[in-house]
Amino acid sequence: MSMPGRSQEPRRRLKAPASGARGGWPPPGSRASGAARARRVPAPAVPRRVRPWPAASRDRAAAERAVRATLEQGVRFRAVFLLLAGVILVIAMTNVLVGAAGLVHESGSRRLTPAEQDRYVKDEIAGRWRTWPATLVFPTELQYVGLGGAQQYARRIGMAPEVPCRVGTDTPVGTTLAEQGCRTLLRATYADQTSTFVVTVGIAVLGDEERRMAATSRLAVDDRVGVRPVAFPGTASALFGAAQRQRNAWIGVGPYIVFFTAGYADGRTREAVAPEEILHSELWPVAQSVAGRIARALGDEPSAVPRCTQGNVC
Repeated sequence: MSMPGRSQEPRRRLKAPASGARGGWPPPGSRASGAARARRVPAPAVPRRVRPWPAASRDRAAAERAVRATLEQGVRFRAVFLLLAGVILVIAMTNVLVGAAGLVHESGSRRLTPAEQDRYVKDEIAGRWRTWPATLVFPTELQYVGLGGAQQYARRIGMAPEVPCRVGTDTPVGTTLAEQGCRTLLRATYADQTSTFVVTVGIAVLGDEERRMAATSRLAVDDRVGVRPVAFPGTASALFGAAQRQRNAWIGVGPYIVFFTAGYADGRTREAVAPEEILHSELWPVAQSVAGRIARALGDEPSAVPRCTQGNVC
């Protein structure tokens, strides 16, 4: 039965909203409510604890130790390499600086000491036998004083090739020269202005003045031995052989021993000439003059000795 002033709709019982919907929305049973239930994320599963295998752990630790040892060795090698490189660089720089300082010192001109000047003179004299032309060692003509003081000239007939000292001298002389390291023997033959006498001059080259003095101190005092004569066919010396030598002698100068021997152009032997004739003959003075001029030219000091390391400007 209806009551006046009230709605005739039946009363609806209000239910409490579901716990999953805020403010009672969406209502239970709706499709939105079902979707909400479908989107629920399940709780993460707890991983199961797996016990590690003991052998695998040992292998991994050994591998790590090997890698660490390799790295440490590389670091040590790098340090050693850097140290060696630094030492080499320092040594190289030191050498460069020392060389530069020496170059600057040597490139600057300075005055030669007396000992250096003396060494220059000795070296220049010792090298003349190979630096001078043959015509300067054995000039084409050599002046000498003849009978009555007349100026005359001996002319060079010919020059022989270089020979070992033993080959160009008599055995006693050659042995002594070889013992003192004789380098070579140079020879040439001259005739006086009248072509009556012939003279062979031989230059024995020693290493230095000391060796030359040692050799001359051992040479026998015997005018029958010395340099062997050199004859040139078709000239005044054609008959000049070992038997035709009248006398032998030598002159020492610097590192040289200048041997000389003389004879007659007509081929007379030593036995065929009386000793007194040799003493009064012009033969020996001519030979001494020719050999003496050659020796003096070889041993004379240079006309100009530099005062400084670079000429004469210090």
